[in-house]
Amino acid sequence: MSARGRSYRYVGPVELKAAVRPGSGGCPIGSAADFGGWIAERSAAELTEPFTFVVGTDGVLRLAPRRSEHVACAGGDMVLSAGEISFVREADRWTVGEVSNQSTGYCPDVTSWPAVARALDAVDLGRPSGFTHEVVFRRCPHCQEHNIVREGDFVCVFCGSDLPATWNVDPTV
Repeated sequence: MSARGRSYRYVGPVELKAAVRPGSGGCPIGSAADFGGWIAERSAAELTEPFTFVVGTDGVLRLAPRRSEHVACAGGDMVLSAGEISFVREADRWTVGEVSNQSTGYCPDVTSWPAVARALDAVDLGRPSGFTHEVVFRRCPHCQEHNIVREGDFVCVFCGSDLPATWNVDPTV
């Protein structure tokens, strides 16, 4: 794990990654001006829903419409985090309303928050102190299926086996 944190490889359906075309990633947001230009182009209807986001291994936030695949937003690359994010206008500035690590393609651990915080701070967006909705992902050691742990119940929904307490989704890590 680097000083920037663990990086996450795409672990979702192979056909989704195969459909990613070079240069088709989400909009990189590396500065307050980048965000200002991007948000100004969003319609009122778009702003009522969360957006897909990734933080690339370069630490840059990338944004795409909500129904975009995270792997497409990342251009097929590894990420430091991924999830959904919404923005609200407070007084004279934009802030993050809600943010989660909900990405079933990358299944990032809740410990990926610092990468998100650094990316948001770099573009001067007000933000919460952590994910507003944490999703706990685990891979079942028995059947190898990816699970979302709900209500602290570390049991595989597919085969009933116990799930590990620590993140283990990517078997290559």
